[in-house]
Order: sequence, then C-alpha cells, then structure tokens
Amino acid sequence: MAKRKTPSSQSSAPSSSATTTKSLTKSSDGRMVLRVRTSEQMKNPAFKQSNPHSEKKSRTTPKNKSAKIDALKPKKPPTAFFYFLEDFRKEFQENNPDIKSMRDIGKACGEKWKTMTYEEKVLYYDIATEKRAEFDRAMAEYMKRKESGEFEEYEDDSDFS
Repeated sequence: MAKRKTPSSQSSAPSSSATTTKSLTKSSDGRMVLRVRTSEQMKNPAFKQSNPHSEKKSRTTPKNKSAKIDALKPKKPPTAFFYFLEDFRKEFQENNPDIKSMRDIGKACGEKWKTMTYEEKVLYYDIATEKRAEFDRAMAEYMKRKESGEFEEYEDDSDFS
C-alpha cells in the first residue's frame, strides 16, 4: 500500500529544472518500495544506494605480504590415508584398467578406507607416525638453524616480491 504525499511534503519536492527518476525496488523485508531520485542525486556517487543483490562481493582475501615462502622449511608428511591411497591406486588400476578417472578411483578408495577395520589401517598409521617423527626432528633442526641466524644470508637472495 503506497502512501500519498501530503501538501506539506510537496515543498521538499525537487525543482522543475531537475529530472526525476522513479524506480520500484524491494526492501530488505520483501515489500515493494517506490524510490524517487533527482538527476543531481543520481550523479552524486555518495548518494548511490546499495543493492546487496546487484553488487558483486570480492571473494578473495588479501594475501599476507609478510608470509614468505621458505624453500628450506621441511614439508609436512602425508596422513595415513594418503599412504593407503598410493597402494590402493596401484592395485585398483591393475584390477580395473578400463577406469581412468581419478574421481572414480578416489571414490572407490574412500569407500574402501571407510569399510576397513582399525587393524587393517595400522600399517598405514605406523608409516605416517614414522614420517611425522622424521618431520618433527627436521623441523626442530630447522628452527634451531633459523634462530641461530644460519638462513639470514639466504633470505636476502631469495626475495620473490
């Protein structure tokens, strides 16, 4: 239901030299609202009304400039599932040479991993814990070297900026 202008509200109407634009838009609560804008208001970028549905929002986050890639830092080891995936992929491709899609192989691997008992998974968990222990030792050594300042001469040469 639209409200009618009262005689007192006509005094605030735009001058005859300015053109007006009327548009129907939906308000946040879903009702239709009549918007009246003068040509001066339309030219002013500060007056621009925001419509959350028409504006595209930036989905990317600004990258942190202080986080540099450190090529000397040890890489984290894969989990037990990824060690299983290596073995399963070889076996699955031998048994099913016609299936080439990584998507199908990944689905079959996930289904097999879910149905395996803990006793069957222990082999892969053992491999993963050994690799994790090696990573922890390498990381401790890396941090010790970094604190002593051994890598400082390399940081100036490997500037990726």
